[in-house]
Amino acid sequence: MRDLSKDKALLSINTATVKQWSLEQVIEGCARHGIGGIAPWRDKLHECGVEKAAKLIKQHGLQVSGLCRGGMFTAADAAGRQKAIEENRRCVDEAVALGAKCLVLVVGGIPAGSKDIVDARQQVRDGIAALLPYARANNMPLAIEPLHPMYAADRACVNTLRQANDICDALGDGVGVAVDIYHLWWDPELEAQIRRAGRRVLAFHVCDWLVPTADLLLDRGMMGDGVIDIPRIRGWVEATGFTGQCEVEIFSANNWWKKDGDEVLRTCIARHQSVV
Repeated sequence: MRDLSKDKALLSINTATVKQWSLEQVIEGCARHGIGGIAPWRDKLHECGVEKAAKLIKQHGLQVSGLCRGGMFTAADAAGRQKAIEENRRCVDEAVALGAKCLVLVVGGIPAGSKDIVDARQQVRDGIAALLPYARANNMPLAIEPLHPMYAADRACVNTLRQANDICDALGDGVGVAVDIYHLWWDPELEAQIRRAGRRVLAFHVCDWLVPTADLLLDRGMMGDGVIDIPRIRGWVEATGFTGQCEVEIFSANNWWKKDGDEVLRTCIARHQSVV
């Protein structure tokens, strides 16, 4: 069994972790520190330009553990849902251009004016089903990322790995899951559902849950600074045969985003080796 925690080549930095840097700076910084991977958010990607970013990533020998993000399939009307499908096809194109291992899907919450979460979840399933033929044709796996229930209304109405696995079972090849421990660590079914996901685990995201936390969105912790038993969950993921990189994704408006980017990367490496 591989040990995800020791080899910097098996570490990936999500650009949200060093939001203070441009994509160009993140690419160069990862390469300079010997980090093997990167996971761009689309806002940073568009600032840089897709073609330029793909060229720089290749020149620096980095893997792209995933593109963040597609999804947001839910809408109040059919026109809005169709617009989301078209945007997600552009996401697929960008992920292909970067050579990403997967396109991460944050699926969307309850549409404006609605209180029907059951319908929202059906819209998500229908949206992924509509996108899937295009993704398959372009050999781009789709990774459903369940988000913590606190985001069910506005960001993602898929909130457990069981729900994501159910969608995967229904839709078949080409769709899998992203295991983000910030969102899933609390789930008493997590070990069983990771085991159920098996080879469908396409991405593994790490950070920590701080107690107390100043902000449920923008106050994630560096690995080891919170309450999540990261090595235990990592072991469950490793047991599936997961061969991807360990992706650090930390939203931290009042701490890590205010530090020097090189300090952030050095800390990510140290915690990846000692904590993860």
